[in-house]
Amino acid sequence: MSLKTLENSLRLLEFFTRDTPVWGVRELAKECGMSHSVVQRILSTFEKKGFLMKDAQSQKYELGISFWEYGQMVQEKIHLDDLIHPIMETISHKAGESICFTILDGNEGVCIDIVESSQIIKYAISVGSRTQLYAGASNKVMMAYLPEAQQEEIINQGLIPVTSNTIIHAEKLKKDLNEIRQNGWCYSVGEYTESVFGIAIPLFNYRNEVFASLTISGPAYRVNEDEVKNLLELLQTESKKIQDYFYRLRISKI
Repeated sequence: MSLKTLENSLRLLEFFTRDTPVWGVRELAKECGMSHSVVQRILSTFEKKGFLMKDAQSQKYELGISFWEYGQMVQEKIHLDDLIHPIMETISHKAGESICFTILDGNEGVCIDIVESSQIIKYAISVGSRTQLYAGASNKVMMAYLPEAQQEEIINQGLIPVTSNTIIHAEKLKKDLNEIRQNGWCYSVGEYTESVFGIAIPLFNYRNEVFASLTISGPAYRVNEDEVKNLLELLQTESKKIQDYFYRLRISKI
């Protein structure tokens, strides 16, 4: 397989998202700008290896069981269920709000685990959701610790408002990121989801590079200044166990 073929194959997989999980050959070829025959050949190969499944009636493709198997391997590697998830449950129980574990993937954040609040009105996000790093506490707390060149790259790609509270002015965002880095945590309200607050702290690998974040989120009306302080202290205290684990395991990224 040539490097070009590999790049095209991986590029096609990127079109299978939560919003567009199913593709036909012709529509995918049109969307990505590749020839129909090339797309057909690549998708057929992925199907043979179990990375894609084809519906017999519609003849359309969706992600296959092999991705689930690899996902299970990643979870086993970092012991999400054994260590991190129980700590998230503890924080959620004490805080009364939802807890999200987000990892850094290039210039995006990916939620890989969430413990939802037991309250009727709560914040929820789907596992696997990808979000822009400039919007919301869970993302900005990671962006604040990225190299300046990578921050500039994200900003230059365009700051598109997710809500009316999303910061879309470059200089204002830079100032905000600098304050987050100085404080060591981030608090936002309504930047990614209207009327939802987020309190987030960064998590670092053994090389002291940011690679994840832990966030408490919920309806904004349920917190005041004193409660933000208490929730932050809870988050910082409980997350030390996760941070120590990543240092000890010498994980560089997930």
